[in-house]
Amino acid sequence: MRKVIVIVVFVSIAVCGFAQPSIKVKTITGKLHPRILLLKGEEGLIVQSIANDQVWKNMHEAILNECDNIIALPPVERIQIGRRLLDKSREALRRVFYLSYAWRLTSEKKYFQRCEKELLAISRFSDWNPSHFLDVAEMTMAVSIGYDWIYAELSDESAKIIREAIVSKGLNQSLDPKFNSWLRGTNNWNQVCNAGMTFGALAVAEDYPELSENIISRAVESIKLPMAEYKPDGAYPEGYGYWGYGTSFNVMFLSAVEKVFSTDFGLNSAPGFLQTAGFMQNMTGVTGLPFNWGDSGSGGNLSPAMFWLAQRNKNLSQLWVEKSYLQNDKFSVFTRERLLPAIMIWGKDLPLSQVSEPAIKGWRGEGANPVCMMRTSWTDKNAIYLGFKAGSSSVNHGHMDIGSFVMESEGVRWASDFGMQEYESLESKGIEVFGRTQGAQRWSIFRLNNKAHNTLTINDQLQLVKGYAKIDQFSDRPDFMYAVSDLSGVYENQLAAEKRGVAVVNHKFVVIRDELIASDQPTTVRWTMMTTAKPELDKGKITLTRDGHQLVLKVNSPEKVIMKTWSTAPTTSYDAPNPGKILVGFEMQLKAGQKQTIQVLLIPGSVKPEEVKFEKSLDKWGTSN
Repeated sequence: MRKVIVIVVFVSIAVCGFAQPSIKVKTITGKLHPRILLLKGEEGLIVQSIANDQVWKNMHEAILNECDNIIALPPVERIQIGRRLLDKSREALRRVFYLSYAWRLTSEKKYFQRCEKELLAISRFSDWNPSHFLDVAEMTMAVSIGYDWIYAELSDESAKIIREAIVSKGLNQSLDPKFNSWLRGTNNWNQVCNAGMTFGALAVAEDYPELSENIISRAVESIKLPMAEYKPDGAYPEGYGYWGYGTSFNVMFLSAVEKVFSTDFGLNSAPGFLQTAGFMQNMTGVTGLPFNWGDSGSGGNLSPAMFWLAQRNKNLSQLWVEKSYLQNDKFSVFTRERLLPAIMIWGKDLPLSQVSEPAIKGWRGEGANPVCMMRTSWTDKNAIYLGFKAGSSSVNHGHMDIGSFVMESEGVRWASDFGMQEYESLESKGIEVFGRTQGAQRWSIFRLNNKAHNTLTINDQLQLVKGYAKIDQFSDRPDFMYAVSDLSGVYENQLAAEKRGVAVVNHKFVVIRDELIASDQPTTVRWTMMTTAKPELDKGKITLTRDGHQLVLKVNSPEKVIMKTWSTAPTTSYDAPNPGKILVGFEMQLKAGQKQTIQVLLIPGSVKPEEVKFEKSLDKWGTSN
């Protein structure tokens, strides 16, 4: 067993082009390993929470059971898929975090031995793939947590191998300009990479003090860039899935730094950052499915980071959705989440029995990708949920989905979003996934352009990448929740003007209203909505059926509309199949310069026809009924 007294002073430095302000940090004395996230002796606080709360007992046991499964597996191997080693880095982080947690909470030697074995195997990889630096970041975080958490029992030889891998394969690679463009990024790469490098610097601080000083001081400045993207309200521009990635690693960074230095360096005061808990909470619908615009998957997930945010905000109601996940009696479903042990650290002081229903039913966030969400209830499984998106397709991981929406009622998601297609399935066929120009190959991918979203397509053209739309009006008034956005900039030279409003009326039905003006030429307007329900077309309406429920899509328009469905089957060698999904909607023809109103009502089957009455122009939506 080895003990080291750490005496490190972190000072202002300039590295990798960052001219940093003076950062005065107190001297750290006597900080033994473990020092990352959970100090020595704090295990007792988790043990107490396990004893006092069945939820945390179940979670703890799920983590230990998964560790027993991991023990039976061979160590992670360096198998690269395309340009990424990322799936191996993520699995390494999951295994090491779980095993080192199990060792600290139980002192059972089997967990230490298996964790050491994993760490040595990873440390002997030829490299951690610095050309795709997310791979390095997650691998460095994995090895650093393990090294720090089982340090006291490591032999000198094992400790040296692991420590030198953190430095040579992790930290030093981040100093190479070929690999560190993420330092000036404003997206999840910055958050993940700075977090990974900071964990590495904290782990080896006593042996590499100058390097560690440089890395951590650099990170404190660099991570301000993506944290500024949450302003003004907390909306995360990259959507639900990448919130779960970027924000979670940002929180890991903040939690680790605060634990060691007893300060956040003012980072938590970044406008919108702490408010992002409201964004994430409201992104989950009544069905439990997320509003998965952009490059997001279709499933929802328990988020450990929400516990850190709720604690900082002193607002237990922000855990309403997380509490619903924790009511699952099979906690093994959570063990694919690689950061899961952090929930035991951040959640241990939060009384889940006191988590109350959120006070608001409507949420709006501006910024690079404005979005709003509305619901008629947090407790009624038959409630209406409506999510609406403005913004721009030029943001990182953006789609041509400006003006798109999702809608639920009676426990069914009627209006859906395809979400992302797995990158390797496209890159392996030569498709460039991440271009953001108007002519980028990205927009040839079916799921990513406006023709596959719940918005308008004009004359079969793409939305404009340079276009941007904010949410001009919003109200969460119970009898008329609504949002209005001027989408004209997204359809420049395609339409002379376009405004879209979405609303939930009297807790009963949804209105999607477009007020547009055609350009100086004849115009074909296509209105689409993707659904997993079975459609039946009729004059001026479509009846959708799913799981014994119905929704009527009814069009109110003075112009003739042609009700249609469109197949979602792939027409290229690279587009993914979309079984069980269909596009429904209609087309109409407009004359040059014609003004046109298109009002679509989405009416749940339980609503009586006489209860569906609405006709109000968008400029009157802000007035009382």
